Formats: sequence, structure tokens, C-alpha cells
Amino acid sequence: MNAQELVQKHKLLECIQCGMCTGSCPVARKANLNIRRYMREVAARGKVSIHPPDELWSCITCATCGIRCPKELVPYDFLIDIRSLVVEEGQIAATLRDALESVFKNGNPWGRIRSKRSEWAQGLNIKHVSQGVEVLYFVGCTPAYDPRVQEVAKSLVKCFEKAGVNFGTLGDEENCCGNEVYGMGEKGLFEFLVEENMKNFNKYDIKQVATSCPHSYHSFKSRYGQTSFEVLHHTQLLADFIEKGKLTFSKELNKTVIYHDPCFLGKQNGVYDEPRKVLEGIPGVKLVEFDRSRERSLCCEGGGGRMWIDIPGERLAEIRVKDAAEAGAEILATACPFCLLTFEDAVKTTGLEGKIQVMDIAELLSQAI
Repeated sequence: MNAQELVQKHKLLECIQCGMCTGSCPVARKANLNIRRYMREVAARGKVSIHPPDELWSCITCATCGIRCPKELVPYDFLIDIRSLVVEEGQIAATLRDALESVFKNGNPWGRIRSKRSEWAQGLNIKHVSQGVEVLYFVGCTPAYDPRVQEVAKSLVKCFEKAGVNFGTLGDEENCCGNEVYGMGEKGLFEFLVEENMKNFNKYDIKQVATSCPHSYHSFKSRYGQTSFEVLHHTQLLADFIEKGKLTFSKELNKTVIYHDPCFLGKQNGVYDEPRKVLEGIPGVKLVEFDRSRERSLCCEGGGGRMWIDIPGERLAEIRVKDAAEAGAEILATACPFCLLTFEDAVKTTGLEGKIQVMDIAELLSQAI
């Protein structure tokens, strides 16, 4: 893609150089990322230059720049296209390259073999979608393979069973959704994943998909360009179950909980109320809020491929867990596997172990039903 094509696609001539994108970017100062400068260079000079790796790969695709832009441009999408040029030239970190290669070979970015994708479900009575189900539970790569996040998947299965949901999974046939592949700029691989996933969805006549990963939710909803199935995030389903009385509670939790809005659930898709309705519905939960919540939520720094490349400096997740502790929370609740992992790491690096616990909403609900 040349400079002129970038200008037209991203409407760069409409940019008024107000700097709102850079000013609102949560990693701008840390990584010296000036997205306004990137856009100006292409629009004014017709020049596509590749800036230092720590700048280019620091973007977490959190969408804050798009939300704040007064001209309704989407600067982070522009940056993804710049990444695409870099990927085409092979100028990427080894960790990113390995993640992309693993997605192509194994259907996941974690370097794990496909035949172990459904090992997390051993001992659980989960149908394969071929047996005829109403809802496909699309597990996702991280809940399928990461031992900590597997607990979220198991908790969600318990909630589904209690609510009487006729659900199943794709088992080892499941592929990466491709959201982070897209964010890293490898759009050819993303299109391949779309094709492979749609083959499976069509093969089993899938009409409704539930996922516990906001990245999968966003990818299916906004990147796949399809209307053959409905996709719901697990917090939307759980809120509906509680409202309709399909889930009843057996005990109180009696905990002070603070909720973190994942970027790909909140900023990218406007899902703010349902997660809070679930938490407020759990007996004994006192819900408190971050100062920076909803569309002002501070990213955990896990999106845009950042789970596979580290940028020096204080991590946003460390700021977030400190804020949670200062707010008096005993539990930092979220609804995203990347947030869960980055926050758990941050609890350790900030010395807050034993003072605050990180949990997914599904885990909290599972304890109370």
C-alpha cells in the first residue's frame, strides 16, 4: 500500500492535526509514539517511513485515539496498515514472528499443538457442535491453552449448565479468531483464518456464538463481515440469564469488587452495562468503580500483539492494579483473558500479592451459584 492509498483509505487529509490522538494515547509518553506525526508525514509529504520498533509495536489498538478524534478518524487502523508493510518486509521481532507462525501451523499463537486444544475440558461433559447445539461456545486460544485462564472456561461451562443452555464447542477443530493477527498487520493470515472459521461455522450451521474473549467477540462482530451468526460476549449472556431467572444464587460472596472495562469489549463495542449488571446481581458484592472507567478505562496493555512483545517502562497494568488497591477493592474483576493475565503479573511485580485478587466475572458468578 503506497502513501496515496493510505491517505485515501484513512481520510488523512481530513486530519486537523489537533493532536488529540497522541494526547489521549495511553502509551504515547512511554514509547514516544506520536501517531499524529505518522499521519502528517504520509498526508503532507507522501512519505511512508518506518519508525523505531518500540514506537510502531507499542500501539495496543485500544481505540482511545478513534474515540477522541473530533473528525471521527481511526488512527490505530492506520497504524495497523503501517505494520502490514513492516510484516511484508519481515522486519518484526522474533517473538511476534513465532506467534504468527504458530497461528498458521497450529491455529493458536502460543506454540501449542492443535491436538491439545480441548484438553482443558477433560472431565467435563461438553458436547461437540456436531451433536446439535443451540450455542457454539467459542473458547479461544488463551482460555484453551493457558492454565490460569482455563479456570474461566470451566467456570463459564458451569454457568451455562446451571442456566440450561444447549451448548457445545468445536473441540480441536477450533482455530484462532485472528483478532491479534489482524492487529499485528498480518492481514493475509487473518483472511485465511476467516475462511477456515467460516467453513466450520457453516459446516455445523452455527447461528449463535458465545465467547469469553472480547478479542474474539470483536473479530467476529466487526472484522468478519458476516451476518450468518450472532455473536455474544459471555457477560451479555450471563446478564440475560440473571435477568430471566435462569441463574439463582446459593451463597453470598461479601467482597468489594472493582470492574475493569476491557478495551475490546468497552471502547471497541460499547458493552459497559452488562458486566456491571452481573456483578451487581451477585449477593454480597459491593461494586466500586475506577476513576478511569467505561470509555475512559485504562488499557491493560495486552492488545495489538503486545502479549508477544514487551516495551520498556512501567506497564499500564501495574498502574491499574495500584488504582484498584487504592480504591479499596479486594477483587479486581475483568472479562478478558489478556486483562486477567496482565493484571495477575502486575499484582506480583507491584508487591500486591495477598492484598488484591484478579478474577473473571464468570469465576465470581460460578462461586455464587
